[in-house]
Amino acid sequence: MVDKLIIVESPAKANTIKKFLGGSTKVIASMGHIRDLPKSKMGVDIENNFEPEYINIRGKASLIKELKKEAKNAKKVFLATDPDREGEAIAWHLAHILEIPEDTVCRVTFNEITKEAVQKAIKNPRKIDKDLIDAQQARRILDRIVGYKISPVLWKKVKKGLSAGRVQSVAVRLICEREEEIEKFVPIEYWNIYAELSKLNIKKKQSFDAKLVGKNGKKIELSSKQDVDKILADIENAKFVVEDIKKSEKKRTPAPPFTTSTMQQEASRKLGFTLKKTMSVAQKLYEGIKIPGRGSIGLITYMRTDSTRISGEAREAAKKQIEKEFGTEYYENRFYKTKTDAQDAHEAIRPTYSELVPDEIKESLTTDEYKLYKLIYNRFLASQMASAIFDTVSVSINANKYNFKANGQTLKFKGFMALYVESADNEKDEKYIALPDLELKEEVKKEKIDAKQSFTEPPPRYTEASLVKALEEKGIGRPSTYSPTITTILERRYIEKIQKQLHPTELGKVVNKLLVENFENILDVEFTAKMENQFDEIAEGKEKWKQVISDFYGPFEVVVEKVEKELEHVKLEEEVSDVPCDKCGRMMVIKYGRYGKFLACPGYPECKNAKPLVEIIDVPCPKCGAKVQVRKTKKKRNYYICENNPKSCDYISWNKPKKGEKYVPDSEKVDEEKPKTKRKRKTVTKKK
Repeated sequence: MVDKLIIVESPAKANTIKKFLGGSTKVIASMGHIRDLPKSKMGVDIENNFEPEYINIRGKASLIKELKKEAKNAKKVFLATDPDREGEAIAWHLAHILEIPEDTVCRVTFNEITKEAVQKAIKNPRKIDKDLIDAQQARRILDRIVGYKISPVLWKKVKKGLSAGRVQSVAVRLICEREEEIEKFVPIEYWNIYAELSKLNIKKKQSFDAKLVGKNGKKIELSSKQDVDKILADIENAKFVVEDIKKSEKKRTPAPPFTTSTMQQEASRKLGFTLKKTMSVAQKLYEGIKIPGRGSIGLITYMRTDSTRISGEAREAAKKQIEKEFGTEYYENRFYKTKTDAQDAHEAIRPTYSELVPDEIKESLTTDEYKLYKLIYNRFLASQMASAIFDTVSVSINANKYNFKANGQTLKFKGFMALYVESADNEKDEKYIALPDLELKEEVKKEKIDAKQSFTEPPPRYTEASLVKALEEKGIGRPSTYSPTITTILERRYIEKIQKQLHPTELGKVVNKLLVENFENILDVEFTAKMENQFDEIAEGKEKWKQVISDFYGPFEVVVEKVEKELEHVKLEEEVSDVPCDKCGRMMVIKYGRYGKFLACPGYPECKNAKPLVEIIDVPCPKCGAKVQVRKTKKKRNYYICENNPKSCDYISWNKPKKGEKYVPDSEKVDEEKPKTKRKRKTVTKKK
């Protein structure tokens, strides 16, 4: 018999913890959840106050048997699953399976897997937190009800196998609405005028740019070439004179240490990681990595958090490392305010040991582990560093009543920027422009004038990073839900990722339209955010989970019944193509499948003919004059190919052909510009 049995979720975590505990202690893994709602039915008794029907997960019978055996052979059982709602629920289900009474002091949690943290947690166990479990149950059961009630509507009206979800459908809605904005966007013309100027009478010319901002102190906007030409005529022979100089010092403060969402965003922008990859790599760093001389240790704190708080010990360790590496002037003791609606149970994501510099343990990490650990390490250390300081200068220059402005800044003290600078979506390289020394009323020389025509641009499509940011800002989902939500809608093919941007598929648009038109309240952003707040209140003991579900279900049931009746005799209009069915002659209709649009005979089931839908452009093949098709590579990149390829024409190109374009023989093309077609393998006969 062993003194202590500690049950964690993963083998990696178990291996790490074993190293910290001596004596008669055994550590085993539950491999995640062992009980859940059944997959074959809803598993929620609506009539019996929403009582859930939990069953043992299929395939875990032998594991459960082993857990029971080990628990009987231990004097004390500790449940050390992850320190969040999901981990609390797993501990509760384990307690049920192992027949551990609910009021037993058996729950241990640690924010970091270090020897000190684990030993301290084992010495200070607590009871299982029923409020956290109820919050997890409320989310799980509400999502199950929504999915099981709405998904059948999609099966009947769109296609079988589709699913709807409380959070995933809102995410799809955001992407579809952004696409609509882009499609409806009408660009507006605008112009800017720039003057390249320099000091008079100096041998070494130092030119700088000044932008036209107004006339007689009033702002002006240029919308046509006529406006520009008039101004250019007015200032053609004008003197450019310095009218005002403002010098100041500007400080830039570091970003706070990572939360789950900011880590996902930065890993996407800086490392090109998907959300799923980021969380997978972070899990490994948290659960333990073998480091020479230290054994298996957790390198970062728990990676599901929306708090920016850090412990006093971590703050002291950061100070020591910063002063050692950069000097005392680079350290600044900083505290970051966590958002009011954040769950502040855990610290921010940070390294567990500040002295473990990424480059010094690089050999112990995989490439991805090293990249993410370095990102987390540098972000944390930078958050406790001094501000960067810039000298800035703003110069106003007049030319015949027209006002130009030139701005310059130089970096005076790097501060935290010596280690880390936060990225932003669609960011441009930061430029430090030094202006020459100028004086009031000084005349400067006009080198040249440039007028630049531009057009307003539509809002950018979401990336994984910017969608997470939007979901967080709108209060939709929580740290643990961002990655699975986006992964799910990608796997369902409601959206697709093209060059990092998220596009709605035709299937996604059809599903979104049906759901928004019929379940507006369920897919409402504010409603979804309100439900998240109610889950938080359940976790804090302020709300009862069954009452929250009951308040939701009453109006929801009415809406579902109404929609089912209204749609019972409604058939979604099918888009008719101009392609006749080659089996029965009917005009084929456009349908939506797993991989997008395809053509199907409307005579189904009598006629089951179907074929791929080929997009044709309005420009003939430059080589033979036949139709040109648009196709996609595996990476979703478009290319253009003659419909007669490879029979009688070999035209194929990355670039869309233009009307009147002359055909360029293959021998004159750059190889990289031409998509590769599959080559037939040559049969080689070996000589005997």
